[in-house]
Amino acid sequence: MEHMKEVKHMQKFKNITEKREFRTFVFLVAIFVVVGLVNSEFLSLGNIHDSLKSSLLYIVLAVGLTFVLLTGNIDISVGGILGLSAAVSGMILRDGGSILLAIVVAIGIGGLVGLINGLGVTKLKISSFIMTLGMLEITRVVQVIYTDGQWVENLPVAFKQLAQINVLGINLLSILVVTGLILVHLYLIKNKKGRYFSAIGDNQEGAILLGIPVQRYVTYSFVISGVCSALAGLIFASQIGFISTTAGLGIEMTVIAAAVLGGVSLSGGVGSVIGAGIGAIIMISINSALVYMKVPAFWNDAISGTLLIVIVVTDALLARKANKQAKKERLRARVLHEEEVSVDYAK
Repeated sequence: MEHMKEVKHMQKFKNITEKREFRTFVFLVAIFVVVGLVNSEFLSLGNIHDSLKSSLLYIVLAVGLTFVLLTGNIDISVGGILGLSAAVSGMILRDGGSILLAIVVAIGIGGLVGLINGLGVTKLKISSFIMTLGMLEITRVVQVIYTDGQWVENLPVAFKQLAQINVLGINLLSILVVTGLILVHLYLIKNKKGRYFSAIGDNQEGAILLGIPVQRYVTYSFVISGVCSALAGLIFASQIGFISTTAGLGIEMTVIAAAVLGGVSLSGGVGSVIGAGIGAIIMISINSALVYMKVPAFWNDAISGTLLIVIVVTDALLARKANKQAKKERLRARVLHEEEVSVDYAK
């Protein structure tokens, strides 16, 4: 009996260690340990807390993008939505509007752009890459026109202080984001409708045969990504205190790298928001690590780009390996079935 329990515990531990999210977490720990050996200040609680705070908007973006990636699509427009929603809500706040109104308008902008993306992909059958790339450029232009090409500054102190509130020494915004991350993770793995997103990316034709409203849930994924981008825009405005005309520029590449690093497959159907969130923390921690290791800042983009290439290649190799393994298992099952039929026939 004790041996059986021990075997079960070993199997559970093995299942956990084989998950891509676990490997991503080990990679995060390794970064802090290695850099900490070079500069012990990197391992301080203050720096770890600051790394989490700095990665919050990336975590929120990665959560939204994960919904899209799970369905086998991609959203390049997240940086544009972030910039536009931050600029519009910032101008509302600057001109005396309430924080609640700014939040509602920002979410409305994100949801609307996400809906346009989703309808373009599902109804007009436009490639998600092309559709969202076009929306990225459109949102950038709209932001410049709306702000007259000016930075949005002089935001209310009360709004900027929202990002600085601490509860028992822990940043309140960090608590809210991590709590939201866990709830979304539970929805995607425990809720029947939450599992639709992965099912669509894993086998769209099979999902249709099962009665899953594929077009509706693909559209939902883009709306969720848009809303998360808008929320990230609000976090950006609160943390930075101003919104430039280039706010969020290039952030989509970092977020995609974070999601894929966290185990979300670019081919769809595989991944979790927990992994994407850890990936986001890694991407920000790498930039912070370079500072502590006194590496020139211009290396940031080169390292991020190299990491993205390595991640995508690794993801492709893992997907190919998984497909081969699945084919072998199907073939083995078919052979065993035929052997059983032959034996029954012989009897």
